Amino acid sequence: MTETIHARAVLLDMDGTLVDSTAVVERLWLAWAEPHGLDPATVLGVIHGRQGHQSMAILLPERDHEVNIHENAVMLANESSDVDGVVTISGADELLTALLPHPHAIVTSADLTLMNARMTAAGLTVPAIAVTAENVSASKPDPEGFLRAAELLGVDPADCVVFEDSSAGIQAGLAAGMRVIGVGKHAVTHGPTHHVDDLTQVTVVDTDDGFTLNLR
Repeated sequence: MTETIHARAVLLDMDGTLVDSTAVVERLWLAWAEPHGLDPATVLGVIHGRQGHQSMAILLPERDHEVNIHENAVMLANESSDVDGVVTISGADELLTALLPHPHAIVTSADLTLMNARMTAAGLTVPAIAVTAENVSASKPDPEGFLRAAELLGVDPADCVVFEDSSAGIQAGLAAGMRVIGVGKHAVTHGPTHHVDDLTQVTVVDTDDGFTLNLR
């Protein structure tokens, strides 16, 4: 059964949505967590979709914020230089190509360097408009990043469709007043508006007043 969603712009998360970076993310974060004696399952339940310093604040709530900012910078540098195991999500390249004539942007909790490193490792072209960690004051699940992207594209938030995989990202998209397509088998548990297993299930069709996303 095909679902048809009318849109004027698409906003795409990166990690878990366009690229699968799970291996390197979990490897580096569990190495960070070990000296603190943190439960691995708890760590993995927090880190996805958020900026690193926010994850650290949740996991170590008594720690000074400046320490988190410093360690997050170190983490970002390590993640940018370690792309072993980073691969594309099935259908990502085709979707990005189909969206070229239409307003679209990437909205990621990664910084600019990390975004470029992972997109390059996955063989994907970065959209012309990108909202990264440097461009926002609040991390997902705050909707700031998605609202900023809509503003840059000149499209009303209600006319934007978000592609996201994480709980924090899906919450952010919904809080921005946007429809959210959850990507991946776990995304459906976070309450997106729609869901696909991967991006091969998405087709872009031009219309007179925008385009539709056909989900199968």
